[in-house]
Amino acid sequence: METGKESGVAGQTSGPVAEVLADEMPEVKYSVAVAPPTWPGFDSFILSVNDHTVTATGQFVGQDYFNMFSYPLVSGQPDQVLADNNSIVISEDLALRLFKTTQDVLGKTIIFQQEQQFKVSGIFNNITPASSMQFDFVMSFEKCAEIKPWVLDWNSIGPQVFVQLREGTNTEDFNQKIAGIVQDKTQGKFKNRYLSVVKYSDHYLYGNYENGVQSGGRIEYVRLFSIIAVIILVIACINFVNLSTAEATFRLKAVGIRKTLGAGRSSVAALYFGESLVMVMVSLVVATILAAAMLPTFNLITGKHLAMVPDLKILIALLAITIITMLLAGGYPALYLSGFNPITVLKGKLNASMGGSGLRRGLVVFQFMLSIILITSVVVVYQQIDYIQNKHLGYNKDNVIYFEVEGTVKQNPKLFLSEIKKLPGILNGTSSTHDMVGHGWAVGLDWEGRDPDDQTRFQLMGVNHDFLETMDIELKNGRFFSKDFSNDTVRTIINEAAVEAIGFEDPIGRKLGGREIVGVVKNFHFMSFHDSIEPQVFALHDRYTQPTLIMLRIEAGTEAETIEQLRAFYTTFNPGYPLDYTFLDQEFQLQYAAEQQISVLSKYFAGLAIVISCLGLFGLAAFTIQKRFKEIGIRKILGSSSVGIVRLLSSEFTRVVLIAIGLALPVAYWLTKRWLDEYAYRIELQWWYFALAGLAGLLIAWITIGIHTFKASRINPVECLKEE
Repeated sequence: METGKESGVAGQTSGPVAEVLADEMPEVKYSVAVAPPTWPGFDSFILSVNDHTVTATGQFVGQDYFNMFSYPLVSGQPDQVLADNNSIVISEDLALRLFKTTQDVLGKTIIFQQEQQFKVSGIFNNITPASSMQFDFVMSFEKCAEIKPWVLDWNSIGPQVFVQLREGTNTEDFNQKIAGIVQDKTQGKFKNRYLSVVKYSDHYLYGNYENGVQSGGRIEYVRLFSIIAVIILVIACINFVNLSTAEATFRLKAVGIRKTLGAGRSSVAALYFGESLVMVMVSLVVATILAAAMLPTFNLITGKHLAMVPDLKILIALLAITIITMLLAGGYPALYLSGFNPITVLKGKLNASMGGSGLRRGLVVFQFMLSIILITSVVVVYQQIDYIQNKHLGYNKDNVIYFEVEGTVKQNPKLFLSEIKKLPGILNGTSSTHDMVGHGWAVGLDWEGRDPDDQTRFQLMGVNHDFLETMDIELKNGRFFSKDFSNDTVRTIINEAAVEAIGFEDPIGRKLGGREIVGVVKNFHFMSFHDSIEPQVFALHDRYTQPTLIMLRIEAGTEAETIEQLRAFYTTFNPGYPLDYTFLDQEFQLQYAAEQQISVLSKYFAGLAIVISCLGLFGLAAFTIQKRFKEIGIRKILGSSSVGIVRLLSSEFTRVVLIAIGLALPVAYWLTKRWLDEYAYRIELQWWYFALAGLAGLLIAWITIGIHTFKASRINPVECLKEE
């Protein structure tokens, strides 16, 4: 990992770092550089055996990769499988796809990208779907250096470096020792690049950094949904407490008789704790069945592969949840009911609502407050996602496809583009080193008047002519690259953020990184909305920025037929390579998969919380009306209308819900603002988000209690008073 004062934290560094750490640091047991499948152009390769061709995902790694990582080898030795640069290690699944067997495969030949031959030196177990890194084969990092020589350049950043430290090594001391390696190896050229290591096990959940310090990541979503789960459980416990204490009126004499016959307070409390435990155990069984039934849907929504496999940790956790829930739900009712004086109870002098009605109202306030917070959160999350999907990015992502440059296309991309543009439905086409989603190559550039301590890094994208026009990027000053200018290969185009970084009022004609600036384009979002727009430079393809992707804009409404023609042409032009394309707008949406999952899950959770809250309010309303049954009859005899009865019975609950709304909205504002602060580009919180959530909570409460109050208002008063 590298930390830079100006560019934040990157999970990549220079390729030579791995070898230096292994050779110069005695604390390092193994050190490997990795070119992962996430690199542009590295997410799929063509592998062939005889006439059989498959597409597979691979990565290029250092020799000790299988010594370091727990990918068990079915065949081959961990310290030998990558000793030869012409070796390839494949998964069991890939072996079956290529050879129809996993037996006697070692030493057999695989043709890579229809060009080079590699010998199978090992087979590893299939990687589980739960793994964050998915690949079908592994080759040596040295082979990657042959394809992309820049990976061995100290000036470049891209490879990941993994190290296994010897037992007993202090990580903080080690980080201090390696911090200045890049500066030393570049003779101080990059003063603000500092090396440090972090635990690999922390990377997935704690992948965000602030000022070089871990500040969260996916763990925030784990915490978020854990909190929501606890909230729902608390709401359910509140309902149990509410209804149990309300029911106390009908159980007072039973409690009094038990205590008169010699039952102590502890035995009475144990009885009610037992009732709570039975209910919780039954709920646990039902919940387990429902969880098992709904798990496939949950996996589909989240893209995970979770399975309910019992183990000791899960059983202990379930037992703990059961006990805690039993105590939360049954604690107050047990202590409240067991504390009654039996003589007072049997004389009928105890006001059963004393000390209970206030608590019940308070608990209703609390549970509706939580529900309204969830409703508000759903509204804000939906609005932010809608903003992301509809905000103009500064370029047009619609109807653009891209695919890798390989085979004959790689040998002559210009000829391919000139021919492909002749196809009907292809509006324009170009090539580039990266797509328009995510980081490109970060490079340090010099310019006239630069402060020696300024270590601003620019996102570099190598492009062909027509790239900016194809992507509909708007020109602010100067011009685009043009074939009319033969020396455009030593010129560059930059964005507004780059102009601000270098501080030139009129950058046209000035030089950046030795290249003359001929154009300035308006800022556009080439990274997630979580990140601010960084300085971007464009350069025409040269030996350092060879094209890796072809990007085509297709006429809207002709996608199917145009792609079919494209596929036919591609098969003829580039025999042996299938057309494996991606729509740019789909790739853009993948950046916000987590937000989409939050949106869907939060709706389910909010709906569940609201239903549980309504069930509690429904039961409490029924109990209240039953308690006031005779009062309703008397009021009707004295002339009260049905509307008056409904208003009377609803007013108490309405006040309670209004209090909940008043308490919930400030909390909801703080929580949603904190979530939005994670985005560099976000919506502004509007008053109507909170008004809508409050009104929704009030309407839900009215509908819930309205069923009972309307029925109560229609009761014949004779039925209410016939026992008197």
